[in-house]
Amino acid sequence: MENTEKFTNNKQIINFLTEQFPLCFTAANNPAKPLKIGIFQDLAVRLENEERVSKTQLRGALRQYTLSWRYLHCIKVSEKRVDLDGNEGDSVSAEHADHALKTLKESKDKVFAKQKKAQKEAAPAKVAKQVNVPKRTEKKVVKKETSVDLSQYKEATHSELTLKQTVKVLLGKSPVSAVVVEISKDDIQVQLASGMMVKVKAKHLIV
Repeated sequence: MENTEKFTNNKQIINFLTEQFPLCFTAANNPAKPLKIGIFQDLAVRLENEERVSKTQLRGALRQYTLSWRYLHCIKVSEKRVDLDGNEGDSVSAEHADHALKTLKESKDKVFAKQKKAQKEAAPAKVAKQVNVPKRTEKKVVKKETSVDLSQYKEATHSELTLKQTVKVLLGKSPVSAVVVEISKDDIQVQLASGMMVKVKAKHLIV
C-alpha cells in the first residue's frame, strides 16, 4: 500500500526530493548543484498529484535548501545550472555568484557570533583584581555604499510582467536582481540570485 502520510518538516521534503530527483538535488554528504531558474514551477508540475507535500511546504523546503552553506558554495561563475532531470542549462552569472557569496558570509558571521556569545555565557566568571587599562581607540572604517542609479528603471505594473522576466526587487537600500517565476492575482513570486523565493507586490519591482 502506498504511503500517503503527509510530510511534517523541511528535512523530510528535502530527503524526498533527493530520492525523486537525484540528478538535481543532492544529499548532505555530496556537493550541491546550482538549480535552474524557475525550478519551483517545474517541481509544482511534476508533484501536482503528490498528496504528501503542498506547494507551500515545497516552497519552504526549497528555500531552506538554497540557503544552506553547501548550496551557496556551489553558486560560482560559469557553473552550469541543472533541471530536475540533471540536464545542464544556463551558467551561473557573476551577479548571482557575488550575491551567493555575500549571503554565505552573512550567514556564517551570524552563526559564529551566536557561538561566541554562547561560549562567553557558559564560561565560569573569574574573580580577578581590577586593573585600570587605558582603552585603545580604534578608528572606525566607514564603508562607502555604492549608490545605484535607478533612473534607467521604472516601477513595474502587474499587467506587464511575464514569467522568467528579469527584474529588480527593492529590498533594503539597494535593488536585488531576480527572475519572475509565478504571477498570481495579487502577488508576484520571484527567485533571487541565491535561489531564494520571495513573494512581493508589483510595486516593489522595477524593470
